[in-house]
Amino acid sequence: MKQQTLAMAADQGAGFEQYRRPTKRDVFLETMDQIVPWAQLCEVVEPYYPKGQGGRPPVGLERMLRMHFVQHWFDLADEACEEALLDSTALRRFVGVDLGRERVRDGTTLLKFRRRLERNKLGEQLFARVGEVLQGRGLKVGTGTIVDATIIGAPSSTKNADKARDPEMHQTRKGQQWYFGMKLHIGVDSQTGLAHSAVVTAANVHDKHPLPALLHGDDRRVYGDSAYASQKKLITSKAKKAKDLTNQRVRNRSGEVDEARRSKNRNKSKIRARVEHVFAVVKRLWSFGKVRYRGLAKNATRAFTVLALANIYMSRTRLMTGASMSSQSGSRDPLARPFMARKSNQSHRSSRVPRFSIKLFAKTMASSAKH
Repeated sequence: MKQQTLAMAADQGAGFEQYRRPTKRDVFLETMDQIVPWAQLCEVVEPYYPKGQGGRPPVGLERMLRMHFVQHWFDLADEACEEALLDSTALRRFVGVDLGRERVRDGTTLLKFRRRLERNKLGEQLFARVGEVLQGRGLKVGTGTIVDATIIGAPSSTKNADKARDPEMHQTRKGQQWYFGMKLHIGVDSQTGLAHSAVVTAANVHDKHPLPALLHGDDRRVYGDSAYASQKKLITSKAKKAKDLTNQRVRNRSGEVDEARRSKNRNKSKIRARVEHVFAVVKRLWSFGKVRYRGLAKNATRAFTVLALANIYMSRTRLMTGASMSSQSGSRDPLARPFMARKSNQSHRSSRVPRFSIKLFAKTMASSAKH
């Protein structure tokens, strides 16, 4: 065990700040530390991570994964993440950095790690592994699937060095408004509200085309908005026993409204609305409303990663309950890891994470930059 330095003791609040209280960011990071299956996720990346056979040893895999997730949670670029770790005690404690003994890894190290994930398509594997872990914890995929798609915007300007837009992004019209970018199609379990499948396409691809890839095959009920109306053949091509419960168009060719069909659509939408909860976490909390990189491949890796983190976040109450029971029984469950450098005399903290807690840090950094 490493000897504790004064910097680490200060980060842990070892009696130096007796009036300090936990912030929303502290509570959020502590919750994520306990419920993210770090061991299983490291197993996914480990075969592609350098072994350090010669020269300077590589940074620990779990530490790099933690920094990578911090980037997604707080919408930080590589260099901004480095600055945030230097500035925030809570982030250093979460990542496990002791400034009295080591430096914070720079933005280039984060860039190389992210490109390694993109090159080997590990975002999709992380998403799948999180699904397996959640199913093992009782959050199993049921027989109902909700399908939907959302537009992720991309820069449409041609005022750049190439005088052109991203060739892999395209435009589409929604209502009377035109959008440029890509689409994120997801399939969500109707019972748990967790995403179990996803497809990334350009924005001009119709919602119905990736529909079979969003079903797992054992579906009995398929919900969706009117973009998936009259697609029973596509549904049964993947799930033969599935019942088409997608919303149907309420206006006929003469423009008259079918009130009975509208009432049925309203009842279906009470279940279908759960897919919007996933998009709310991905686009509002994780700030994936716009692409950060050029090309579909890089943004697809980010999409799968944020979906995996969204599933964990939306399951936090169930996972925290399991983590508490495991810690009381002395289990070695990887989901029940104790928080790094946690104070022994610290009062009990609520496991409930405020809905918009992760936005606090971004706003704090923005205000400090102005001053």
